[in-house]
Amino acid sequence: MAEAIIGGLIANGTPASRIHVGVPRAERATELEQKYAVHTATDNATVVTRSDILVLAVKPQVMQQVLEPLQAAIVSKRPVLVSVAAGVTLEQLGQWTSPELPVVRCMPNTPALVGAGVSGLCAGPGVSPAQQQAVTAVMRSVGPVHWVDGEPQLDALMAISGCGPAYFFAFMEHLQAAGTALGLPAPMAAELAQQTAWGAAKLVHDTGTDPAELRRRVTSPGGTTQAALESFAASGFADIVRKATRAAVDRAAEMARR
Repeated sequence: MAEAIIGGLIANGTPASRIHVGVPRAERATELEQKYAVHTATDNATVVTRSDILVLAVKPQVMQQVLEPLQAAIVSKRPVLVSVAAGVTLEQLGQWTSPELPVVRCMPNTPALVGAGVSGLCAGPGVSPAQQQAVTAVMRSVGPVHWVDGEPQLDALMAISGCGPAYFFAFMEHLQAAGTALGLPAPMAAELAQQTAWGAAKLVHDTGTDPAELRRRVTSPGGTTQAALESFAASGFADIVRKATRAAVDRAAEMARR
């Protein structure tokens, strides 16, 4: 995700010279320097001293051990902290740095890797309107941005868009498998599943038409699509989606209690 944001910023006109990246491995630092011409350092404290917006793109389970050694540098510099770690709360981030710092939780999704992501953002009480605008500009480099009111809404957004790409990947995976089971060559089934998913999403996006209305338009009474959709309904498709997103929200809450 960090590299997606770096690439998005540069593609949208941010000079590479303004981007500083903390990287644990020297070889990875060299790779990023050669690819993007950004500044890198294997010492995170150096990056902190040069940053007004500090994006924390690390795994949730290592966030505390990354932040606590940087506490003094962060408190001195007072950058806006932007965490992209799922399940790490604003309160925890404040505990590991300082409760008085401006902190934003961000939930981007993996299509950000190709500039087609969407991000949810939740601001802590110390974030000013100007800082919100600056963080918006950073995250908008990889797709649309939505600010939510409070962390419960951010968890709900995570269950829809943060985890959502995996839901669609799974559906495409099973649609492809169904195609091969029906006798289609595997490469053809793969392309049909991928192109159909992309085309359906593009149709919704480009026309602005509600998905339910597009579903109605393509479903002829008594036809093949209706037969397939009735099979979905008989299997409890709507309830499956509801339960899956609820499970994601519950898991986020469980992670936050650790």
